[in-house]
Amino acid sequence: MLLRVSSNQQLEADGDLTVQRQIVKEYIHRQADWSLDSKEYFEGSSSGYKNSVKERDVLQEALQDAGNGEYDILAVYKDDRIGRRMWEIGAYVMQLKNYGVDIYTVKDGCISPDRDDIMGQMMLALRYGNAQKSSADTGVRVKDTAQKLVQKGKFMGGCAPYGYQLALSGEISKHGRALHELVIVPKQAAVVKYIYELSLYKEYGSRKIAQILNEHAVFRHLAPKTVWKSGTITSILTNPVYTGHMAYKRRESVNGAYHRLESKDWIISLHANEDIRVIDDETWNRTQEKRRLRGNKYMKKKEPAGERVIGRNDGMLALADVAYCGYCKGRLVNGSKYNYWTIKNTGEKRSGRIPVYKCRNAAQGMAHAKEKQYRADKIESVVFAVIAEYIDKLQKNEDILTEIARSYETEKKRKENELKKEEQKLAELNEKIAVMENHIPDAMTGDYPLTLEELTEIIKKQKQRQRDCLAWISQKKEELEYSLASWDEPEDMRRQIPAWRTVFLDAETSVKRVFLNCLIDRISVKKEEMVIRFQVSLDEFLPQSGIGDDSGVSE
Repeated sequence: MLLRVSSNQQLEADGDLTVQRQIVKEYIHRQADWSLDSKEYFEGSSSGYKNSVKERDVLQEALQDAGNGEYDILAVYKDDRIGRRMWEIGAYVMQLKNYGVDIYTVKDGCISPDRDDIMGQMMLALRYGNAQKSSADTGVRVKDTAQKLVQKGKFMGGCAPYGYQLALSGEISKHGRALHELVIVPKQAAVVKYIYELSLYKEYGSRKIAQILNEHAVFRHLAPKTVWKSGTITSILTNPVYTGHMAYKRRESVNGAYHRLESKDWIISLHANEDIRVIDDETWNRTQEKRRLRGNKYMKKKEPAGERVIGRNDGMLALADVAYCGYCKGRLVNGSKYNYWTIKNTGEKRSGRIPVYKCRNAAQGMAHAKEKQYRADKIESVVFAVIAEYIDKLQKNEDILTEIARSYETEKKRKENELKKEEQKLAELNEKIAVMENHIPDAMTGDYPLTLEELTEIIKKQKQRQRDCLAWISQKKEELEYSLASWDEPEDMRRQIPAWRTVFLDAETSVKRVFLNCLIDRISVKKEEMVIRFQVSLDEFLPQSGIGDDSGVSE
């Protein structure tokens, strides 16, 4: 016998496999001159349409045993259990025939034509041609149906993405199967948020983020499959499920290899499911744009006007993207010095590094003025002092406070909308719990697809979500009332805003680099002076040093 199932669901005790085996056995026992041996060829969860004959080890094993004369007849449930490829399966049937083995199906009997039966071989090709077309048509229907379901926000099955787990939803499909839904795993969701922060605010690439997570004991413990990989990070950063949107057709198979599709070709659910949202829309959109710009930079394409992005944000130099030599106009690059020494008393070896900017042109042998490099602490202290003065003036500007007030109003409306959505979610939970509780008598009598224990467990989980929802609503209402009472006057706002100057000066080098990259056009460095060209006009903030020009760039 050869048995094959095409999905994991059919491996269940009461699924297709048991029925298939029984039907084939009964068919064999009805043949007076047949005897069934103890060997059974079994192929589980394998597509007879997508996989070639050479890729299917079970078919190759059966072919080898046929060549060794171990059996005379291969019995199968239906002809599509052999496969659904027109030319390959027909050739495979004839290979078995050359070894003296015929294939019999329960439905059609012998399907192996004689070697000199041309018409029979043509009918064999036609049989598997129809099977191949049927699979292709089914695939199209499945894809069309999947697209429609995804657009409605339905989970299409498979493994849960990182940050989620599968749980019974309490819903039953039209085929009588219990459906699952995605549920957030809080600890993993926190890691996802951290990954987006590293990508957006520090502009780290996937490899750098994976390295950071693997070096951290807690994050390393939470890694999927024991270790973080750059491909995993990329998948997390490009999967819209974290915004609550289901997606389909994010990749496609071309000649057996899968390729990522551009986001414009994805099928996306029309509305977000707030129950599974981990990342807000603004963070998602900005992260995708930053990644796109970094990708363009690596491909050496010109960046859009007014846009600047850091290709790789690492190292100790905060001015690496904007510092230039004041003598030859060349870029200042990393020229950090390394010192090594040994402690005399203990013999302990030590090392240290002094961050240094050096002129790339001078390093490559170009004729140059005397000054070719500068200690980072010397020039960075000057730049940081100017930037600190700028943002200190910026914070005291009344227009900025007005803008903050406007931003606060927007944020307040956003919170109010979130509250409404959560209250709507609570109403839906209440309705769902009521429906499931009404089915408890059916589950007790066995007239429901779920057992009483399974249904009770689902109701228990839904009631926990109900309690969490109520607690969230209560907390958000308190926060909203507090914010309304505490942000009435601009002076209240001023007191609650953190000192931006201090935040900037205390920030990590990678954060300073992103900020300076947005603010500064270039810095020209000489021994006796530095010229900082800003990308915005500073006249109203720093009138004592502002020299405005028509381009909107100040020095």
